[in-house]
Amino acid sequence: MVETSARLLRLLSLLQAHREWTGADLADRLGVTPRTVRRDIERLRELGYPVHSAPGTAGGYQLGAGAELPPLLLDDEEAVAVAVGLRTAAAGGVAGIEETSVRALAKLEQVLPHRLRRRVGALNAFTVPMLGAAGPRVDAATLIELANACRDSRRLRFAYASHDGTASRRTVEPHRLVSAQRRWYLVAWDVDRADWRTFRADRITPTPPHGPRFTPRPGPADDLAAYVSRGVSTDAYAERATLVLHATAEEAAQHIGPSVGVVEPLDDHRCLLHTGAHRLDVLVIHAALLGFDFEVREPAALTDAVREVRDRLTRALTPAPAAPPASPAAPERPAG
Repeated sequence: MVETSARLLRLLSLLQAHREWTGADLADRLGVTPRTVRRDIERLRELGYPVHSAPGTAGGYQLGAGAELPPLLLDDEEAVAVAVGLRTAAAGGVAGIEETSVRALAKLEQVLPHRLRRRVGALNAFTVPMLGAAGPRVDAATLIELANACRDSRRLRFAYASHDGTASRRTVEPHRLVSAQRRWYLVAWDVDRADWRTFRADRITPTPPHGPRFTPRPGPADDLAAYVSRGVSTDAYAERATLVLHATAEEAAQHIGPSVGVVEPLDDHRCLLHTGAHRLDVLVIHAALLGFDFEVREPAALTDAVREVRDRLTRALTPAPAAPPASPAAPERPAG
């Protein structure tokens, strides 16, 4: 009986690890006959696990989604990863799931082996979240709705508030969600504007009913993370610049997030930074605060702005000449 139970757990683990298995492959992995595999599959079904099967030599077994959530089998690293993810979610970022994440984490920690509970407990005890540095929070239901629309290739209708508060209504063909520095972005084809657009998920308010299904088109870029980074850090601003930083791309990336600029390697000692700002003088200060020596590649007007800021700082370091002392007033001569 113990051997059978252990085999069932092993079978369940295999079904959870891969989407589909043939009976022969499962039998080979478990060291049993295909007939035993079929009996064990029936036992799992009796326990409430929805295992689907396709007949024939090309058929196989697949663990489906059931009416109730069955227990999951996680290895050590997976269990720690889930605990860390729940702890991060409990600290915020996606609105509405903090309390749920805490409950799920409590259940997980209750059944963790002692060796894993110590690892997760150490992480929790010696980690202090910087809640004040959190970015804008997106509603969990909205995030799920956007993800489902991407998965199902279904048009989305929503109200959108731009960075300056301007409201608009959009109809889009959603492509992918991109997460960067606690912010979520939706990359989608804007039907009315006939072009690709990037939308902040926290500024989206879905307005169902949504549209029909559509045939997915190729995305705007192979690297969607870089595409979104360029859009939010460079293309969205009136002034754009390309700088040569005297640092490797790896060194620069440690100080420059995706919402600040796009870093590209140039050679073994330098890299390119594509960034933007509302004014050129702001770009100069921003570049100076990065902590790297830099050269202006474009635009040429940025070089003039560097000189102006340099002269202004030089004047700030040069003390103004002291005003000459006032001459004593001449005594008044008596009248008469």
